[in-house]
Amino acid sequence: MQTIRKRYFPALAEFVRSGSEVSLFQATEIGRQLHGVHPEEIIKVHEETLRVIAANMESEEALRLYNQSFIFLTELLVAYRFRAQPGDSREFNMMKELLYNSNRSTEHVKNKYENVLQHMDSGIAIFDSEGMLSFVNLQMAKLMEVPRKTLLGCDIMGIVTHPQLKHSTRRMIIQLFKEIVRRRLRYYEMQDSGGRHLLITVTYGDQLDGDYLVSIKDVSEYKLIEQTAYQNDKLAMLGKISAAIAHEIRNPLTSIRGFIQLLGPHLMQLGKEEYARIILTEIDRANEIINEFLNSSKPTAPMKQRVPIISLIKEVVLLTESEALMKGCTLHLESYGEPLEVSIDVKQVKQVILNMMKNALDAISELGEQRKGRIDLIVREEKQHAVITIRDNGKGMDRNTMTRMFDPFFTTKADGTGLGLSVSYRIIRNHGGYIKLDSEMGQGTEFNIYLPSFA
Repeated sequence: MQTIRKRYFPALAEFVRSGSEVSLFQATEIGRQLHGVHPEEIIKVHEETLRVIAANMESEEALRLYNQSFIFLTELLVAYRFRAQPGDSREFNMMKELLYNSNRSTEHVKNKYENVLQHMDSGIAIFDSEGMLSFVNLQMAKLMEVPRKTLLGCDIMGIVTHPQLKHSTRRMIIQLFKEIVRRRLRYYEMQDSGGRHLLITVTYGDQLDGDYLVSIKDVSEYKLIEQTAYQNDKLAMLGKISAAIAHEIRNPLTSIRGFIQLLGPHLMQLGKEEYARIILTEIDRANEIINEFLNSSKPTAPMKQRVPIISLIKEVVLLTESEALMKGCTLHLESYGEPLEVSIDVKQVKQVILNMMKNALDAISELGEQRKGRIDLIVREEKQHAVITIRDNGKGMDRNTMTRMFDPFFTTKADGTGLGLSVSYRIIRNHGGYIKLDSEMGQGTEFNIYLPSFA
């Protein structure tokens, strides 16, 4: 055995380094000169030699080593098998060709399926029965933001304590370990720190010969489609309710308002004209709510005209400037790039922006004297869209409030109807655009309105 090792090690190391025909010929020579040695002993020496060489290589180089070493071992074993008939090369070469073809076929299938796994849009990780990570694809490494080669061979503790792993990712992995591994759940859905919706699927060892397969897929787009469909259902329901009751309430209110105006002079003689004023004010407020109901139920297409978006924003600033000053808030208007034009129903889109400005002012006023209020209005272009950003430094909102912000009847205000933003959502959608919302408690809120633009 010791004699085999002395010859085998340098010969294999030379072939791995050079891959030349001369170094491969050494395998043939060693195979022909082996007498009284069992093939299992040769394979054992081969494995020991591989471990020594692989210990001094990077993981990617080690993979190449195993492929090359198989060629070397095949050459040696075929020569060993036919050492008694050195003159008959036909059968010797036939056996070599069969083994090489078998290896190439196996490698082709292996590489084909590994290539499929590497380029899937889901993150794939395979752990062996000992809990060691034996395979991780490109998407999983991308999700974790850690190089693939530094993850292979790690157990769950090694992954969690990885020096390049972000704190937020570490918390996510610990949460997954608790929910999936300990409770043996097969499916789990969660949201990461960046707001992405992730679907995690686990296939346990009893189905994979002891291995564990973990798949993570970013389903944020599907969630957005689902939420849009859900939002459309709610808006349709709102439309039916609004259309059914709004007109029935409006008619008696009109009659009441007329009679109160007729009674005005008599109440003035009694010194009770304040009652008439209060009643008329409340009737007007009720009519405003009814108008919001009616607006939310109208499926009418917008009457579009082509206008510069910056002129519309400047008009909104003029309309809200006085209220902002009264609340100690400053308005800042910014515009980037070439002047943008949009085809919109000016009245409807102005209603949307005014509604969001009012919400921003309310959010700032709730902070009191904690800090000076500021609202930024920014106009820019992004992927053939005119983007209107309305950003405030008000109280902000939590994630639960954000997910319900466009729901009909949902409001955080004591005197709110919960219709303003749902109507705004419908208006922008009817214009072929969409709205994005971002907020953080104590920091402020940002609405981004996307409208198709003209270059």
